[in-house]
Amino acid sequence: MQDLIKKAGQVKLLVMDVDGILSNGQIIYDANGIETKAFSVQDGVGVKSLARYGILTAIITGRSSAMVNKRAAEMGVNYVVQGRDDKLIALNELLSTLDPALNITAADCAYMGDDLPDIKAMQTVGFAATVPNAHAEVINRSDMVTTRAGGTGAVREICDLILKGHGHYQDFIAHYTLDEANTQDDLS
Repeated sequence: MQDLIKKAGQVKLLVMDVDGILSNGQIIYDANGIETKAFSVQDGVGVKSLARYGILTAIITGRSSAMVNKRAAEMGVNYVVQGRDDKLIALNELLSTLDPALNITAADCAYMGDDLPDIKAMQTVGFAATVPNAHAEVINRSDMVTTRAGGTGAVREICDLILKGHGHYQDFIAHYTLDEANTQDDLS
């Protein structure tokens, strides 16, 4: 686990797929043909926690959906790329548009994906994560498999790990408790 925490401590940008990662991967249509998705509130808190400490977030998804834009805005996601089947090209294009002063390369990114279109991007970044119900080929190429499935707090697990790696986890938790902050994380 210490190796994962150390690796997570290098992350400057968390990139997430939507279907199967931020949602459970199901596509539901109502009687009028309107698509809906369910998102985890815990994932939202996790994404917002990264922003508090200057860690950027992005979504790269193969589908296009207004609800993804809405949820990304609610969570404060910095970059949203939709309708892109080739996730590696989308990731490289995203990285090329970032302010050079941020000094973010693929090695500084974490990528969460769950299916075959995510593999090339996951193989390019410094930290690759997935969910337990991901395709076996994705699991085989991941640094970490979360305990929770997509849409049920899996992203939050990675966000917490990134905070631990950066030494901010206890400080973040202290904002929500009456306990004294354990600053041991921040001293390393």
